[in-house]
Amino acid sequence: MAKRKGFSFAELSFMPVEFILKNLPFLVFLGFLAVIYIANSHYAERNVRKIQVLQKDLKELRWFYMSLQSENMVNSMQSEVVDKVADDGLRLQRGQVKKIVVSK
Repeated sequence: MAKRKGFSFAELSFMPVEFILKNLPFLVFLGFLAVIYIANSHYAERNVRKIQVLQKDLKELRWFYMSLQSENMVNSMQSEVVDKVADDGLRLQRGQVKKIVVSK
């Protein structure tokens, strides 16, 4: 009888164990890389979520700043200032400015 080339089932039963034990450091390295890859993707997703929250906060703060700036511009108009200080007895001066001279 001629010998068949290839593997028999008897050889396959113990070969994977030897193969795994022989390449165990490489398999551990591949597992380590897989864990690092998964951790990196989680870290990136977390950073994307933080960036989105910060962009939303920035948009709200920009809106708040613009509303305060427009309110400040309205309140600093001369007519608004005159109306607000009228209660204190101050009024807008008409005519020439009076100069006070102090002699020494």
